[in-house]
Amino acid sequence: MTESTSLRRVRDQLLARTDLQGSAWCEAYSAAADAWLAELLDRATGGKVDGVGLMAVGGYGRGQLWPGSDLDLVLVHRGRRDVASVAQAVWYPVWDERVRLDHSVRTPREVMAVADTDLRAALGLLDARVVAGDTELVADLPAKAAALWRARAGRWLPALAASVEERRASHGDLAFLLEPDLKEAHGGLRDAHALRAAAQAAPVLSDLAYLRGPLETLGRVRVELHRRTGKALDRLLLQEQDQVAVALGLEDADALMAEVAAAGRCLAWASDDAWRRVASWQEGPRGRRAGGDRPLEAGLVTRDKEVTLATDADPASDASLALRAAAVGAELGLPLSRQCLSRLAAEASPPGDPWSPETRRALVRVLGTGQAGMAGLETLDQQGILVRLVPEWQQVRNRPQRNAYHRFTVDRHLLEAAANAAVLTDNVSRPDLLLVGALLHDIGKGFPGDHTDTGVVVMGEVATRMGFAPLDVQILVTMVRHHLLLPDAATRRDLDDPATVEAVAAAVGDETTLDLLAALTEADSLATGPAAWGSWKAGLVSDLVARTRRHLAGHQPDPATALPDENHLRLMASGQLHLSASQSSVTVTAPDRPGLLACVAGVLALHRIDVHSAQVGSDGTGMAVEVFEVEAAEDATDWARVERDLAGVLDGLLSLGPRLAERARAYAGARRPRAARTTVAQVTVDNGASTTASVVEVRAPDGVGVLYRIAQALADCQLDVSSAKVATLGHEVVDSFYVRDQTGAKLIDSVGARGVEAAILTGLAGEPVLA
Repeated sequence: MTESTSLRRVRDQLLARTDLQGSAWCEAYSAAADAWLAELLDRATGGKVDGVGLMAVGGYGRGQLWPGSDLDLVLVHRGRRDVASVAQAVWYPVWDERVRLDHSVRTPREVMAVADTDLRAALGLLDARVVAGDTELVADLPAKAAALWRARAGRWLPALAASVEERRASHGDLAFLLEPDLKEAHGGLRDAHALRAAAQAAPVLSDLAYLRGPLETLGRVRVELHRRTGKALDRLLLQEQDQVAVALGLEDADALMAEVAAAGRCLAWASDDAWRRVASWQEGPRGRRAGGDRPLEAGLVTRDKEVTLATDADPASDASLALRAAAVGAELGLPLSRQCLSRLAAEASPPGDPWSPETRRALVRVLGTGQAGMAGLETLDQQGILVRLVPEWQQVRNRPQRNAYHRFTVDRHLLEAAANAAVLTDNVSRPDLLLVGALLHDIGKGFPGDHTDTGVVVMGEVATRMGFAPLDVQILVTMVRHHLLLPDAATRRDLDDPATVEAVAAAVGDETTLDLLAALTEADSLATGPAAWGSWKAGLVSDLVARTRRHLAGHQPDPATALPDENHLRLMASGQLHLSASQSSVTVTAPDRPGLLACVAGVLALHRIDVHSAQVGSDGTGMAVEVFEVEAAEDATDWARVERDLAGVLDGLLSLGPRLAERARAYAGARRPRAARTTVAQVTVDNGASTTASVVEVRAPDGVGVLYRIAQALADCQLDVSSAKVATLGHEVVDSFYVRDQTGAKLIDSVGARGVEAAILTGLAGEPVLA
C-alpha cells in the first residue's frame, strides 16, 4: 500500500469481489489492514520502530477481520517518550477512515498485568500477533499470555463458561431463531471462540477440528450479510435472508436457514459437550472416578460419571444399543462418553426390516424419558445415528419453518413433541403409540406435497418397518392424518353444532384413538410455540374431546346454551346499549342492526382487545346480544371508555375505518416481521360442516381490525352471523363464521358464495398487516 491508500477504499474493493467469501475474504482484509497499519506506524516513527510495536488481538489477531469489524490493537512500547504522539499518528487515520477502533497503549508488563485481571483482555491476547514495529518487543507476548491463561484456568474457565450461558439466556439458540444473531446466539461464532480459548487451557478439548465446517458456514453468511447491508449487522433479518442465499449460490432462503441451523446445532452441541468435559476435567480424577466400571445392562457400563460401552459390546450386531445407551443416560442423568459415541457412530448397524422388538422397545424407552432424553437424542442425531435408524429423518433434519408461530426446526419440533408426550402417557392406553406418533406426526414436512397426505404414507412405511402390528400401524397413520383435527375443530367450529362432534367422532372412530389424538394435540401445540397453546385453546379441546367421548358412547349431546339467557333478557329489556366485561368475556346488548358484530369487533380492536370467539342472539323484538370470549390487553382496560366509543360508532359520531387504519400503521411500524412469506388471504365456504349454517372460513395475515373488516363484509352481503371463532397462528389468523342469508338458509347458490368471497377479499385488501 502507498501512503495515500484508503483502508476503507480497499475494503470496498474487496467487498466488490464476490469471489471472495467467508474466511478468504476476512484473511484478505486482514492482510490489507496489516499493510496499511504498518505504513502508518512507519510514518509515525519516521522509520525508527525500536521500542514500539503494534499488536493485533481478538478477531483481528486471528486474521478474521469482518467487513464491519473493529480494529483491535495494542500499541506496545518500552518507555518511549514519544509514544503518545506515535499513538495519535496511528489512531487518528483509523478514525478518519470511519473504521471502528478498540485501542490501548501499554508496556509489556502492563499487557501481562491486564491479562491477569480482565477476562476480555486475556481472551484477546490468546489470539495476539505482531502487525508491525519492534518484533522482538512484541513477539513473546502471545506465548506469555497463553501460559498465563493456562495458569489461571481455574479462575477463567468457569467465568468463560458462565458467559456462554448468559449469552444463551439473552440471545437464544441460533439454530431455532427466526432471525438469529450469528455472533452472540448459542451455537454462534462467539461460542466457537470461547471453545478455542478453553482448548488452550484444557487438554480434553484437543478434538475440535470438526468445527471448521460449521464455522466456515456461519462465516460465509456473516460476510455476505455485512456486504449486503453495509453495516456491522450480525442478526440475520428476514428481509436479508433471500438475498444472502442468492449471494452464496443457494436455492433459496430455506436452504440458507437449513445450513445455518445445521451449523448452529453442531456448534451448540459441541459447546455443551465441551463445557461438560471441562468441568469434569477440572474436578480431577478423584472427582470423576467412582470405583471403576459399573455394569448397567447388556453392553453398557458407567465410567467416570458417563455412560459408555462395555468391553464386550458389539454395536454392529445390536441395533438397540445406541437407543438403550441414550435411554440409560437419560434415566441416570449421565452423558454418553466420547468413546461410546465414536464407536456407535463408526460401528452401529441399521436396525433391519422389521426392527427387532428390543430395538422398538428401546426407542419407546428413550422417548418415554421426556425432556431428560433430549440431550441423548440430540447427541445421536449429531452423530448421524438417528438417520441410520430412520432414514426418512434426513428429510426433516434442520428444516426451517421460518415463522414466529413455530419455534423450532421440524426435526427439533418432533423431538420436543415426543418429550411433551412423555408427560401425558398416563392419559392413554397405548403410551408406545403416543410417543412414536408424536415423534413422527410431522414427518411429511420433509417431502413434496401436503405434509399430512405425505406423512400418512411415510408413517405407514416407517411404522411397518419398526415392526408394529397392522392394527397399530393403522392407528399411527390415523394419528398423522388427523393430528390437526382436534385443534382445528375446537378453534374453528361451533361445538354446540351437532355436526361438529359427529364429524370428529367419525374421523377418530374409537376412544383409544381419541385419547391419543387429544394427548398428541397438547404435545404438538406445546412444542410449536407459546402462541399455539393456552388456557382458551386447551379448554376448547378438552370440551370437544368430552363431547366426542359421549357421542362415541352413544349418549345424546347436551342442549346448547341458548342466547339470550335470562340475564341477557333483563339487560335487553331496557332497549339501550349496555356493555359488561369480566376477565375473559365481553357481553354487549344493543338495538339490533346490520353490522353490529363488525362495530363491536372494531371497537374492541381499537382498544387492543383480542377476540377468541363470538356468539350472537336476539330476543325477536329488535334487541341483540353478543358475547365475546377475549384476551384483554396487558394494561388495565377502561371499559367505560370502550362503551363510550361503541356508542359513538353506533350513533355515527366515530368512524372506525380511519381510526383502525391509523392504529394498524403505527403498530406495524413497531413490529418485526413474523414470517418469511406473507400469508395470501383465502376464503372458503363450507356447507357440510353444519346442519343449519354455512361456515365461511377466512385465512389472512394477522393485523389490526381483521375481524372487523371480515364481519363488515359479511354484513354488506346481508348475512346473519350466529357465531364466530378466531384462531391466531402467529403471523396469520383463521376466522370462521357461521352464517345464513336473510331467509335463514345456507349459501347454497355458488354465485352468492363467490360474491361473499369477493367481498371479504376486497375488505381485507390494502389493510396494513403485521406479518
